[in-house]
Amino acid sequence: MSLRFQRANFVVSSIADALPFYRDVLGFSVAFTKEPRETSYSHRVFGLDTSRPVGFATLSTPDQERVMALTEVGGLAAQAEPRRSAIVIEVEDVDGVVGRAEARGFTVFPEERLVTHDGRIGREVGLLDGDGNLTVIYHIDRQAPR
Repeated sequence: MSLRFQRANFVVSSIADALPFYRDVLGFSVAFTKEPRETSYSHRVFGLDTSRPVGFATLSTPDQERVMALTEVGGLAAQAEPRRSAIVIEVEDVDGVVGRAEARGFTVFPEERLVTHDGRIGREVGLLDGDGNLTVIYHIDRQAPR
């Protein structure tokens, strides 16, 4: 059996409004966009209001093409708690990402000490985009003791 993970996807109210978070805070680049369409498979699978057009964008990192997607549906309310999904991203500069998020007014949760399943030590911080989608960033500072 073959399995390959393609990408994660968040539903957002506006791709243009989401890009300051995903591009300017996290460092993704826009790989591809689709203009909003009246009919889309996304209506069915996400349970979206069919009276609202759906747009789409894929995002890349320097090492991974189209690893993240944003599905746009205008007029969405921010995601309510409890949050039901998240993306988890390893970053080199936690403080830089947090600083950019705070400067742009995004929600930043208090930092936690990260201890991985194999004993490595690091830092992790939760961030919310403007629609309430959760991203957890982390960085491993120390390898596991031998």
